[in-house]
Amino acid sequence: MLTLSNLRPNPGAKKRKKRVGRGIGSGHGKTSGRGTKGAGARSGKEKGPWFEGGQTPLYRRLPKRGFTNPFRKEYAIVNIEVLDKKFNENEEVNPEILRAKGIVKRKLPIKVLGKGEINKPIILKVHAISSSAKEKIEKAGGKVEIIEEK
Repeated sequence: MLTLSNLRPNPGAKKRKKRVGRGIGSGHGKTSGRGTKGAGARSGKEKGPWFEGGQTPLYRRLPKRGFTNPFRKEYAIVNIEVLDKKFNENEEVNPEILRAKGIVKRKLPIKVLGKGEINKPIILKVHAISSSAKEKIEKAGGKVEIIEEK
């Protein structure tokens, strides 16, 4: 009968710990299984996963392309066709309202672009606007006001 007093792990389930540096008779004496000389024989030998054995690494073999502009201004984009669908005549549109209605999700300055048509006058207060969008809004009888970023 199996009781707590005679529980044993399955045969071969537990391996004995490799005891290195315990004399030549153990089979793991002297160099402790590390071989002789070289990085593998030294302590702290681990090189990163990017190390390719001294071969020129991938990040140096690939050509450099392009650049990153540190002065780039990123905008949340809204097209005027969306404004035409979501807002009524003479309604004021500002960044807070656009975020509240879910038209703009990110907390970025807002830029309005001229894709689509607008047929109702709206009062628009945004950080930036394209010339075609401004022209279409003013043609429909609306007003455009550029607000300064904080």
